[in-house]
Amino acid sequence: MKIYIGKDKNDMAAAAAKTAGERIRQAIAAKGEARIIVATGASQFEFLAALVREPGIDWTKVTGFHLDEYVGLSASHKASFRGYMRERFVSKTPQPMKAFNEVNGEAADAEAEIDRLERLVREAPIDVACIGFGENGHIAFNDPPADFDTNRAYRVVDLDEKCRRQQVGEGWFPDLDAVPSRAFSMTVKQIMWSRSIVCTCPDARKAEAVKNCIEGPITNMVPGSVLQLHPDCTYFLDPPSAALLTQSKA
Repeated sequence: MKIYIGKDKNDMAAAAAKTAGERIRQAIAAKGEARIIVATGASQFEFLAALVREPGIDWTKVTGFHLDEYVGLSASHKASFRGYMRERFVSKTPQPMKAFNEVNGEAADAEAEIDRLERLVREAPIDVACIGFGENGHIAFNDPPADFDTNRAYRVVDLDEKCRRQQVGEGWFPDLDAVPSRAFSMTVKQIMWSRSIVCTCPDARKAEAVKNCIEGPITNMVPGSVLQLHPDCTYFLDPPSAALLTQSKA
């Protein structure tokens, strides 16, 4: 476990992007391509902006996946993660990516969509997963109690109230009733199978989740705690999100 606490949110994001960029460049040098996972949400704004500025990445050799998408939400909705990725990441890379595989939340057949995504993500190992923690400790949309056992790559999950309230608090929806109750989510095991994990988690509202995920027991009631078991996971925090930690390792 490595913990980097930046001077502020921008310093944290730059450090996280540098580490992710190194992993991407190493993968391209070793095997001619890189496969990555990228997260969405307000906590990833600065990180993604920094990642697309990382020098020396041949994006034409990078295949990307995102973690999750609301069931039934149009890509044009401001809360859509497909729309988020197109606006904040895919359209910002200096060169077109080799591929970016979206989760289609409007798929008519959810199981067929899960099968499609699983075939794509299992074509080769993921080199780096760039993720964060939710306020309830979730990774992707694996809310507590998370399924640590399924071997599927994606599944449809029910979103708990704390998760849905976070989406309102971040301004994606006007009220709780407007937030979908179900979503497609990459599974915990699929995330953990990534060779490296870069976990970027700023802001005071995440401080309790950060403490529970990093210093608490490993439990599916705090899904992000499972990252403690990963052999190459680095946490990138800012002072507000790290405020409750009793340990720190730069």
